[in-house]
Amino acid sequence: MEIRVLKYFLAVVEAESISAAAKTLHITQPTLSKQIRDLEGELGKQLIIRGSKKISLTDEGRLFHKRAQEIVDLVSKTQSEIRSEHVGGDIYIGCGETEGMRLIAKAIKSLRQDYPLIHVHLFSGNVTDVMERLDKGLLDFGVLISPPSLSGYDSIQLPFSDTCGLLMRKDSPLANRDTIRPDDLTDLPLIISRNENSRRAMSKWAGQNIEALNIVATFNLILNAALLVEEGVGYAYCLDKLIHISEDHNLCFKPFEPKFEVDMSLVWKKHQIFSGASTKFLERLTRFIDNPMDNNQLK
Repeated sequence: MEIRVLKYFLAVVEAESISAAAKTLHITQPTLSKQIRDLEGELGKQLIIRGSKKISLTDEGRLFHKRAQEIVDLVSKTQSEIRSEHVGGDIYIGCGETEGMRLIAKAIKSLRQDYPLIHVHLFSGNVTDVMERLDKGLLDFGVLISPPSLSGYDSIQLPFSDTCGLLMRKDSPLANRDTIRPDDLTDLPLIISRNENSRRAMSKWAGQNIEALNIVATFNLILNAALLVEEGVGYAYCLDKLIHISEDHNLCFKPFEPKFEVDMSLVWKKHQIFSGASTKFLERLTRFIDNPMDNNQLK
């Protein structure tokens, strides 16, 4: 199976048409059709359903599309690393939503001042998304909030903790409180993350199984959850400072009591062979952690 054929398949899926993809690829339609048929023959599965106006994917086709994109991305990443003649190239970092990313951003800014040929690509997602891409080699590093057991990974803890609490409307009954206690959650309509680590942490703080709470919605990333809060759907369990709240904003954040904080770590696969760019990034971030003045001087 050739990378070229995988790219042909991805082009067909993107164009939703073999004829349109053939024009983009500058090859004839019969040639492209034969390449796709040969690919299906090699796999022993039908990937594409050919309709009168556009193609659609079989279940096997959807799985193959995901894997083909990952393979092509990994090849592109590897080629970029090998072709780099100077200290440059690409760094791929996966991260959740956290104010702690400011430290990563400052390290990147400092690094690029010395090595302008380095480029950084961020992937935002929850811990499951990030770990999956780390395992497949699509990411160099992951910034994880309260990471799970990291067997098979190396990590450094970042000098930052996020505060947990509830995002709510300013006209909510609890908005005049300084803090939120576990008893306040009884019958409260809650909007919570789908991330299992986050849910377990909240259950531990609340002193009860999270399924016993009144969960009205779940989310992956906080921005859309904040819209639900604005519309009065419920209260979002989240980290502080993820939603910019000004004086005239109709939302507010109230921290939990007892205080509930989560730590963050930078993780990478054990025995990973870093590119020059990734090595420089890890060195620069470590320097920022060991010498906070370097961090403070970079504004």
